Amino acid sequence: MVDKACYPAVYSPSVTMPWRSMECIGVIIALLLLSGCVFPLVDRDGYLDASEMATLRLLGMPIYLISLGLLARNQAELLIAIRRSLPFVVLLLLPLVSVLWSPSPALTLQRGIALILSVSLAYLLAILFTPRQLLLLTVVVLGSGMAFSLLMAAAWPSRAFTVGESSLRGVFDNKNALGWNAAIATFACSVMAADRRAGLRIVSIPLLCASLVCLVASQSMTAMTSLASAVVATFFFLALSKTRDLGRVTLVLVCLQLVALLLVGLSELLVPVLEALGKDATLTGRVPLWREVDHAIGRRLLFGYGYQAFWADSNPDGWHVRAAAGWPAPHAHNGFRDTLLSLGLLGFIPLVWTIARAVRQGATLLCDAPEEGWLWLNVLVIMFLVMNLTETILLTQNSLLFVLFATAVIMFAIRFPTEARELTSGLRL
Repeated sequence: MVDKACYPAVYSPSVTMPWRSMECIGVIIALLLLSGCVFPLVDRDGYLDASEMATLRLLGMPIYLISLGLLARNQAELLIAIRRSLPFVVLLLLPLVSVLWSPSPALTLQRGIALILSVSLAYLLAILFTPRQLLLLTVVVLGSGMAFSLLMAAAWPSRAFTVGESSLRGVFDNKNALGWNAAIATFACSVMAADRRAGLRIVSIPLLCASLVCLVASQSMTAMTSLASAVVATFFFLALSKTRDLGRVTLVLVCLQLVALLLVGLSELLVPVLEALGKDATLTGRVPLWREVDHAIGRRLLFGYGYQAFWADSNPDGWHVRAAAGWPAPHAHNGFRDTLLSLGLLGFIPLVWTIARAVRQGATLLCDAPEEGWLWLNVLVIMFLVMNLTETILLTQNSLLFVLFATAVIMFAIRFPTEARELTSGLRL
């Protein structure tokens, strides 16, 4: 089953099936390590201290070695992918440039290098696999994490549930990580279960059920919101792929207006509605945090404070924001705000460019060849962007979710039809 599913998208005529199998096994190992499942359970008291976090960071080394080792066999395709995804490459290099003005240059340099090394796995995935093959890999990796989380809840509930709470964290280090991965797993398993040609319903349906249970048990509102956005985005992209010419333009314009109205409505009415319903109008402390973060962004709007340097222990500006917000926030709980904090407008403009380009390319690929499995990657991008409205996963090193997002961006770029002639004969579209 694995050999059939992993029929290569990029290959040389001299590549044999044993080597292809090694590529698949190596990628699965790297994705499992990157997912962070199981390994956070090395903690002794339900929380990870500094030494345990340092041990976990060492797990990045096998990921980097696997990615760079396999990319070394696909250097020509890698150069093509880099050339085709230049806006994204610029965005990835800016964290290294921000060392020049970072108050914590060593930390910025270390994390900037880790970001580039972890994204090397995204380039590998985009080069070696098709959208359907990437879907299968995602189901295998995240679905396994969901199944193991439920087994952990049954066999070792004291470790599977968050200390002092009823929310499930499973084999992940916290409930939010479980929720985010469960949301992606739920959508991926749903797509595979709905695809009659895949022939994998016997696997995808049980994993879909496990993912739904984990999603609900995690009690992560960000994850549930992202899954709801996936449902809406799926209907939109399906309608987009079936309309033509003027109807397609009308659909896009109407949806853009609805999204704009929704964002304006949320900014103006969300807090009053929550107060009227007796709910937490601060979104668990996010609203006052965002207010202080916005002030900090305005003070260094052009260049920011350096990649991930704002929240460093040595930066007094970060502690001032935490004190004003009234709680020790580890980040801005908004990926777009954290990008502005790290890189300012210098980084935010390439980010917007990358996202807009990816959405356009992904939608075009879906409309031109809907049977090739582009739907799920388009929706994945939307889910990731929605998650970053209340969490920070954008430009995060050693993050499986960011690697999946990056893979979608790169895969859209290298297979975009208008420039397909630039690709070498080694790339099968």
